[in-house]
Amino acid sequence: MKKITIAVATHKKYQMPKDNIYLPIECGAVLRKNHLDYIADDSGDNISEKNKNYSELTALYWLWKNNDSEYKGLAHYRRHFSDKKVSIFSTGNFDNILDRTVLEEHLEKFDIILPKLRHYYIETIESHYKHTHFEKDLLATEEIIKKLYPDYLDFYYSALKRKSAHMFNMFIMKDKYFNNYCEWLFSILFELEKVLDISEYSPFHARVFGRVSEILLDVWIFKNNLNFTEIPVMFMEKQNWWDKSKRFISAKLFNKKYY
Repeated sequence: MKKITIAVATHKKYQMPKDNIYLPIECGAVLRKNHLDYIADDSGDNISEKNKNYSELTALYWLWKNNDSEYKGLAHYRRHFSDKKVSIFSTGNFDNILDRTVLEEHLEKFDIILPKLRHYYIETIESHYKHTHFEKDLLATEEIIKKLYPDYLDFYYSALKRKSAHMFNMFIMKDKYFNNYCEWLFSILFELEKVLDISEYSPFHARVFGRVSEILLDVWIFKNNLNFTEIPVMFMEKQNWWDKSKRFISAKLFNKKYY
């Protein structure tokens, strides 16, 4: 039996998967007085104080630094991998969350588990980011990759030009890949934090480092030519797809940023 830990990033009490491979982690614990009955991301080696800017990545960092499982991954309290074929338009069922038995079957064949690609169809990852967030985030990231990891630069450009990506910062990896990815990712984000002025960003846009990391995952995956499979992701709460579509079109046609 493989030793597997999948962190479930959360900031509130919520129904959690029953399988013991899942570990709920309270994100941004250092920023609040009343704590949840979960592992807190302000214990051990942590970056809990960065949660308002790093989102679920404070749980990822905690898992990297404080857990020695053979396989590690990240999910969200309201987004989970599924072991069933599911529609993105249906609300997730907790009985269909990926369990140990199915996951171990995947891990016998693949090094990494990723979500199904999220398709944008009418624009690239780069143009969508520029329309909904701030172009300077991407330009600053480009300069840091150019300085720290120049052999990744072409893969960064390629990721930006695609019209699909593995989003949500969700994945499950063998420990050696998990550690390598986190070392690479956080070295870039910590440099980005030094040079990017977000003092006038709204709370929504201030979560910039979590959003940039969504793009960087594919950069790292494809640069290292890693063996992965894609499985569905369930949204555990009802989604307002009409509202999402309107915001998407407004951003594309009128450069109306998300807030």
